Amino acid sequence: MAASPERIAFPVLSGDIGGTNARFALIQDEDAAIERIPTLATADYATIEDAMAAAIGDRPEAERPKTAILALAGPITGDRVQITNNHWAAEPKTMIERFGLSDVILLNDFEALSLSLPGLGEDGVDPIGDGIATPHGARVVVGPGTGLGAGALIHSRGRWVPIPGEGGHVDLGPVSPRDFEIWPHVEQTFGRMSTETLVCGSGMLRLYKAICAANSVEPTLANEADVAARGLAGDDPAAVETLQLFATYLGRFAGDLALIFSAYGGVYLAGGISTRIAPALKSGAFREAFVAKQPHRHLVERMATAIIVKPDPALAGIDHFARRPTEFGVELEGRWWQG
Repeated sequence: MAASPERIAFPVLSGDIGGTNARFALIQDEDAAIERIPTLATADYATIEDAMAAAIGDRPEAERPKTAILALAGPITGDRVQITNNHWAAEPKTMIERFGLSDVILLNDFEALSLSLPGLGEDGVDPIGDGIATPHGARVVVGPGTGLGAGALIHSRGRWVPIPGEGGHVDLGPVSPRDFEIWPHVEQTFGRMSTETLVCGSGMLRLYKAICAANSVEPTLANEADVAARGLAGDDPAAVETLQLFATYLGRFAGDLALIFSAYGGVYLAGGISTRIAPALKSGAFREAFVAKQPHRHLVERMATAIIVKPDPALAGIDHFARRPTEFGVELEGRWWQG
């Protein structure tokens, strides 16, 4: 095991790299405020290194990063990491050579999100339901976006330990009679039905089309943004049901993870979709599906659920780790490269 470093070399370039957007920030030293850089579209750059160069710009040598800590969608394995739902691949040795870095650390994107959870505070979340988070209880973060990500954070021996994974790809099966009506019409992904098949941006449109097919009507909406907008407006019955079932399936998945990790520190929803459809998530369907875990409903009812409203929480998580690495037990074997 490669333990977390006791100190990180500053300045630090932090990055949250997803399928569609790349968000960067610079931290000049342990006491400096985080400097957020305007979001970059991944489609506008041939490589992640080109995007990093755009983020760094023409800063003087003293302000150029010595360390890069990047959160990537997908598993971190080997010296070349393909980013999920993205044409980029991260090659830390190339980054070290091109930018003169002393260190490159790669994290899973939801691992970085989980690092932000202890510092969210009351202003950083929008509660769903009546659960109460315990200070040192395990925490789970879930986020539908381009895909469906998940991660956990546990407190052990005085440190917060993130647990990365690819939980969004677990199987999703029908439960209610309505599910059984809809399921035959769902377009599968990769030859199977995972939770991500329906609980992500493209999954929302996939679910809408399946509902229309089950109702024997032609779909009239062409993208997930329209489905969300019409569902929230309440003027398209299929879109309204899409949001209700989207919230239900997200609640089932989040409740499963809550049981797995005994998440008495809370379950947190991240990403733009969660904030955009917050009224649907707070309408009751999400929370009811979350707690419907008989015979352990009484346990899950105690657990807090909330939407993260703090801006760029993955960058905030990297910021916490960079300034205070000894407070976290981050596994860095095979994920920390030095120049």
